[in-house]
Amino acid sequence: MFAEDSDKFHRLGVGSVTALSLITPHSFEDRRLSHELFHNASCVIDATVEHVIRTPKTLKVTFFAHNLECVIEGVIFHPKPYMIHQFPRGERAFFSGKAQWEAGKWSIVHPMKIGAVGSIVPIYKTPLRADVMRRLVEKYISVENLIGDRLPERIASELYMLHFPELPTPLNESQLHALKFAELYEYMRRLRLKRRYHKTSYRASGDVHAWMKTLPFALTTDQQNAISEIEKDLRGECASRRMIVGDVGSGKTMVILASVVLMRPHRSILMAPTTILAAQLYEEAQKFLPHLRIVLVTNATKKGSLEEYDFIIGTHALLHRPLPEAGLVMVDEQHRFGTAQRHALTKLTENDTSPHYLQFSATPIPRTQAMIDSAHIDVSLIVQTPFTKNIDTCIIGKGDFPKLLEHIRSEIAQDHQVLIVYPLVEQSETINYQSIDEARGYWEKNFENVYVTHGKDKEKEAVLMTFRESGNILLATTVVEVGISLPRLSTVVIVGAERLGLSTLHQLRGRVSRTGLQGYCYLYSNKSGKNERLESFTRCMSGFEIAALDLKFRSSGDLLEGSIQSGKKFRWADIAEDEAIVTEVKEYLDLSKD
Repeated sequence: MFAEDSDKFHRLGVGSVTALSLITPHSFEDRRLSHELFHNASCVIDATVEHVIRTPKTLKVTFFAHNLECVIEGVIFHPKPYMIHQFPRGERAFFSGKAQWEAGKWSIVHPMKIGAVGSIVPIYKTPLRADVMRRLVEKYISVENLIGDRLPERIASELYMLHFPELPTPLNESQLHALKFAELYEYMRRLRLKRRYHKTSYRASGDVHAWMKTLPFALTTDQQNAISEIEKDLRGECASRRMIVGDVGSGKTMVILASVVLMRPHRSILMAPTTILAAQLYEEAQKFLPHLRIVLVTNATKKGSLEEYDFIIGTHALLHRPLPEAGLVMVDEQHRFGTAQRHALTKLTENDTSPHYLQFSATPIPRTQAMIDSAHIDVSLIVQTPFTKNIDTCIIGKGDFPKLLEHIRSEIAQDHQVLIVYPLVEQSETINYQSIDEARGYWEKNFENVYVTHGKDKEKEAVLMTFRESGNILLATTVVEVGISLPRLSTVVIVGAERLGLSTLHQLRGRVSRTGLQGYCYLYSNKSGKNERLESFTRCMSGFEIAALDLKFRSSGDLLEGSIQSGKKFRWADIAEDEAIVTEVKEYLDLSKD
C-alpha cells in the first residue's frame, strides 16, 4: 500500500496505517485567517509586503493585512540570510506568527510564509521534517484506510479525528480508549503474524485418564484443565506450541508426566536448566511412569544411543547429543534458556515432520500478559496449588536481628533448614548491605553445617545437593530462585529485599514450605519508613496476583523484542490496568481471523 513511502515508514519505525495513526500530534497550529488579534497568541494574516528594513539584529517587514484591514509590522530577531528572500516587496501571501501588543500598536513576532489556510494544522515530533510528516498523515490516514487495516469503524473514526479535529481539544476518554485498542490490536496482530503452523504426523493416543486413576492423589482442576488443553493439541493436525505457566508448587511436574503418557506411542524429550532439576524430574518420572524406559542425560552421562528410551530427560547436554525421533519436545523453566537453545533442541531430533512443543514456566504472569501472549502461543495457567502453603511473611530491620537468631536456632533444633539470600557475593561500595564473603564468617562461627553458593560457583549444584541432605543454613544469592526442592526448608531471609522484583521475591519464598511445613519469609531491609511494594507482597500469596502487582510497580515489557521484565513498551495501553481492553482486542482479533 505504501511502497513509495516505505523509507519514511521505516524511519518512523511503523509498518501499517494503524501504527502511523498512533503517532499523535504533539500540538496544533490554527491556520484559519484571524479576524482579531490577541496578545501572545498565534495569528494568520492575508497580507501584502510593503517595506523591508534590515538591521544587524532585526528584520522588519511592514505588511498590509487585508483580513484585518490595517498595517502591521513583522519583526524577526537575529535573521538568517535566507529569510530576507521570504518577503519580496509587493507580494501578497499568507503569513503566520505570534501577535504582540506593545507601546499602543500590534506587531507580529517571527512571521513565516505558509501555504494553504483555513485549517487546523497538526504538529508532530518525529524524525521526519514537519511538512513531510504532515503530508504522509494526510495521504494515508483516513477512516477508509483504517477500516481497511481491519480496525472497527468507531475506533477508526476516533483515530482520524485525533489527526484532523474540527477544533483541538484535550484527549477525551473515547479517544484514549481508541488509542489503547489500536495499540494493543497492532501489537497482538504482529505477534499473531509471528506464529507458525506446521503439519505433524505425530498424533497422541495414550490413555491419560486411566493413568490419572493410578495416582495416589487427585490432580487439581487447573492441572486437569491444562492436561485437557494439551490432549486437544497433541491430537491435532498441526504441531502445537503451548506455554504452561504455573505458580511455585502448583504441580507442573504431573502435567509434564501426563503429556508423556498422552504422547504414547511416540517418544518425548524434556530439557531442564540444571542437573538438580533434571534429576528431580527423572526421579518423579521413574516413580509415576514405571512402565516406560526413562533416561537422564547430563554432561556426566556416557555417550551412546538413546533409541531404546521412551522418555529422555536432560540438561543442555542434550544439545550436544544426536537425539532420536520424538513426537513431543518439552522445555522446563523455559526462560532460563535462550531462544536459540530452545530452537536447537527441536532441530536436533531426527524428525520428518514437526514435533509438538511445550514450554513450562514457574514465573507466573498476569492474566492480561497471558491474553497478549496467546496471540503468539497457546497459554495454560495453573493457578491452584495442590495444598495451601502456610508461610508467614514479614519485613524486618537491624533491630529485629536478635529475634531472627532465636527463630533460626529454634528451626534448626526441629531439624528444619534456613536459607539466607544476600544481594552480593563480594563487598560493594555502592550497595549498603553485607555480601556473602563478609557475612559467612559470622554464620560459620556461630552455627554448624553452614553451606555457601552463588551464581559463579562451579560447584553450586553439588553444594545444593549436599546441603539438602545434611545442611542447617545455606548462604546464597538468587541462584536458588528456581529449581531445587528442599523438603526441610522452613525459613528464607532475603537481605536487601527492596532491591528485588516482587516475582523474584515470590520465587525465593516459594522455596520454603514445599511439603506443608509452617514456613517463614523475612524481608530484611535497612531502609526506614514504609515500603508500599513490600507491604503489598507480605499480604499476597498468589504468584499471579503478585505478577500483576509487580507489573503495576515496574510497568510492562516487550514480547516482540524479547525483553519481558520491565521498561514500559506501550505508550497508551497499561496492561496492569487495561485488562478489559486486552479482552476486547483479543475477542475482536478472534472474530476477525481470516
